[in-house]
Amino acid sequence: MKLQNKVVFVTDADNEVGKSVVKRLSEEGASLILNSGSGGGALAGELADIREAGRQALVVNVDLSSGEEVADMLAAAEEALGSVDVLVHNQALVRKASVETCEEALFLESLKINAKTAFFCTRAVGRQMQRKQAGSIIYVSSIHAEKPTGSSFAFSVSKGAVKMLAKEAALVLGRSGVRVNTIELGPLDGREDGELFGSDFSTLYRDYEYKVPNASLGTSDDLAELVLFLSTDGSRYVNGSDIRLDGGFLLHYMNHKMKRP
Repeated sequence: MKLQNKVVFVTDADNEVGKSVVKRLSEEGASLILNSGSGGGALAGELADIREAGRQALVVNVDLSSGEEVADMLAAAEEALGSVDVLVHNQALVRKASVETCEEALFLESLKINAKTAFFCTRAVGRQMQRKQAGSIIYVSSIHAEKPTGSSFAFSVSKGAVKMLAKEAALVLGRSGVRVNTIELGPLDGREDGELFGSDFSTLYRDYEYKVPNASLGTSDDLAELVLFLSTDGSRYVNGSDIRLDGGFLLHYMNHKMKRP
């Protein structure tokens, strides 16, 4: 059990990424704090498995863009489970938006959900981790922290902000034995990335499933395995890194060389 006696905080446990992470980390013995907009309803199967295996899971539903709510929740969770050893931040609000027409409200919403929550969660768990001089903070980010989407610039801006937050936190919290890294996630099987990021301006997501060199998209389970690695002491020398998990998608450059069935 690689995470026995460890407490993991997952910020969005309801989506497919969150569910896969919850399943994999609980298999390795982690106790879990799960922020769930559904109040656990979307996690019924996962929660049943966790409890059947004798693990602990605390389901909460707080506004992660409120520093006070995050701090109060984690203080209560510390009383119940202990302080946080691993933070998995995986907020990912994507809205169609162009630079020239995006409304202020939509832009600020993207920053709030994707970046502001990362700051408040990092600040709160960082204080707990500093006290014990250990911990791992993992941001599930996006290749669009670096590569423009052509369709959702506000998403790219917010993930770019998280990228630099991670660098600053890795430098400061690293002095207390805390590792801070980002996973720059590419397209996944079953996630309909073509709809999320499809654009009249960019052809990046046209036939995107064949732009992965082996024409085989990854899954949320692949992501969960990487999160597990970054959660354990096996990654003790990985800090301040951006790990691209896209199967080579961004390396594509010649459509006529795509590997088609």
